[in-house]
Amino acid sequence: MGDMAGAVKRRQYNAAGRQASSRETRNRILAAARQAIIERGYRGATVAQIAAEAGVNVDTVYELVGRKPVILRELIEQAISGTDEAVTAEEREYVKAIRAEPDPREKLAIYAEATCSIQGRLAPLFLALRDASRTEPEAEEIWQEISGRRAANMRTLATDLSRAGGLREGMTIAEVADILWATNSSELYVMLTVERRWSAPHFERWLAETWHRLLLP
Repeated sequence: MGDMAGAVKRRQYNAAGRQASSRETRNRILAAARQAIIERGYRGATVAQIAAEAGVNVDTVYELVGRKPVILRELIEQAISGTDEAVTAEEREYVKAIRAEPDPREKLAIYAEATCSIQGRLAPLFLALRDASRTEPEAEEIWQEISGRRAANMRTLATDLSRAGGLREGMTIAEVADILWATNSSELYVMLTVERRWSAPHFERWLAETWHRLLLP
């Protein structure tokens, strides 16, 4: 019995070790892919290059992550969630904080901080996906899905603000959602922080103040 129990423990240990190794390799592949896509764009970053930079063969990239559209989607999900795995909006800490906060101004301040943090990770990848979506059908499908989800999340936030009594008179949920959607975009973040060289704290303050002026009574 003792030998059998020991064998089971060894198998469990070996399985856990293989799983940890696969996860580390997968993270290394994604890190190499992120760097390649940011530096060379979606079309310029090949799976073969990503594999070489990660120190693995191409089959390992396909096995642990997938084809290039899947790789980019995974990178975007990680950038949005700020973790190694995709996290739904409801599970994100800043979303929980926004919903728990009764003051509409503070809700928007929390979201401005979260937006600035997310866009620092997301913007170059999201713009790469946008550019790829113009010619790559699979990338276009991912672009539409993520863009639609983002628009739905903005409607949820607008509804939350309205219930907290935080919308200017005459503004509709749809209009507020569209304003949030436009102003928290990767395009605007890049224009101001990269092209106009605003600091991230400056962008965050400006975004919160802009939402306060546009949306709140």
